[in-house]
Amino acid sequence: MSLLTLNNIEVAYDRVFVAVKGVSIEVPKGGLVTLLGANGAGKSTVLKSISGLLAPERGEVTRGEILFDGQSLLALDPPRRVRMGLVQVLEGRRVFGHLTPRENLLAAATMHRSRGEVSALIDQMFQLFPRLAERANASAGYLSGGEQQMLAIGRALMTKPRLLMLDEPSLGLAPFLVDEIFDIIRRINETSSVAVLLVEQNATAALEIAHSGYLIENGRILMSGDASSLRSNPDVVEAYLGGHQRVDYHAVKHYRRRKRWLS
Repeated sequence: MSLLTLNNIEVAYDRVFVAVKGVSIEVPKGGLVTLLGANGAGKSTVLKSISGLLAPERGEVTRGEILFDGQSLLALDPPRRVRMGLVQVLEGRRVFGHLTPRENLLAAATMHRSRGEVSALIDQMFQLFPRLAERANASAGYLSGGEQQMLAIGRALMTKPRLLMLDEPSLGLAPFLVDEIFDIIRRINETSSVAVLLVEQNATAALEIAHSGYLIENGRILMSGDASSLRSNPDVVEAYLGGHQRVDYHAVKHYRRRKRWLS
């Protein structure tokens, strides 16, 4: 059964520029789904349409519907969506650099009234991210990129989400840290049954942990399927998984003719 459903949504900025065109996506309960595409393809816009963060950028969903557990989200503000169990980790981590990791986690716990529950959640985050426990009283601005990404994910988990949306969690990280972050994402999904919608340019890493995926280009979904079929699709391999680049022989001949003419 689907936890999140996007039906033919269209997103426009300033009521002029259409960034997303007829996108339909489903995330099942407990599923791990990845949305792949190049920079500027519309991935982040899709996430912000779900979390309700389009308005500050003068964007809006102009067509279609977004359902979370069967309830429409379009009339709800972002805090209400978070209380329903939907949370987004923004691109670039955006932790509170002047606060400690513990204080960052506390900042996301205002929806919980019980101090005991908040304390238990913080302990869970430090168990999930031991490196944060070691740096619990340091300023978050001095954490490494990988540690800040862990903190951003932990802060989102403090809301006890049913759907965790991650926007480019591998951005700017060394390869060994990318592996660690993606292993954490997989464990969160497997052990807590939190559904994950993962937006990534690193298609290889994303398809290693995802159950299924969608490819988006110029605001449209071009392809979808289970992760194994996408990994083996020759077009996906060519465009996203480091396949050999095709040679445009027409362009080569044109260049050579032009070079001879100019000489």
